[in-house]
Amino acid sequence: MLSPTHTSPPPSVIAVVDDDDALRESLVWLLESVGLTTHAFASGDAFLATAHNAFGALLLDIRMPGMSGLQVQQHLVDRHASLPIIMMTGHGDVPMAVAALKNGAFEFIEKPFNHQQLIEVVQRALSSAEQQHQRQQAIAQLKACFEALRPKEQRIVVHVAEGMTNREIADHMGISAKTVEVYRLRAMKAMGAANAAELVRQAVALSLVPTLLPVST
Repeated sequence: MLSPTHTSPPPSVIAVVDDDDALRESLVWLLESVGLTTHAFASGDAFLATAHNAFGALLLDIRMPGMSGLQVQQHLVDRHASLPIIMMTGHGDVPMAVAALKNGAFEFIEKPFNHQQLIEVVQRALSSAEQQHQRQQAIAQLKACFEALRPKEQRIVVHVAEGMTNREIADHMGISAKTVEVYRLRAMKAMGAANAAELVRQAVALSLVPTLLPVST
């Protein structure tokens, strides 16, 4: 059975990156007025000098002197950061914002901002970060449970996910079908799988088998 993994929840601090002092200060005031903690940066370089995993979401201006918002985003993509990025765009920047979305940005919002809309987008980004954290935590739990299985149990989990029957697994591994059944049930109990279908979904989530198995001809 799966046991809880004690990991820290994702941070809820919002990073605000914009070279416009007045706009940066107004964003900090707006977000903090609804109870959100913020940390402001005047440039992309200043933000990238910090640990990106200290933040729950990023409000990022798309046009800045020096490093642009798109360049900052690419640095984060290269670092495999899962931080939700909200691109802040001015007039005529929509094509750039669309490029940012294709590169994994969470959302873009146009200046001048509708305050309520901006707050809602930020809150959705934080919620997305929390959901991503929960998914990662669940995968980590599954991985730990799978790695704790005996080698033969691990092989049987993979073969079940590949669509093999108990008899086929038994013939393949040189053991009895009854032994396969015992090992399969033991693996299901250890991984918290209520049935074979759930065991298959877990194996796919752990990348033990491809999402789509090749069709035999």
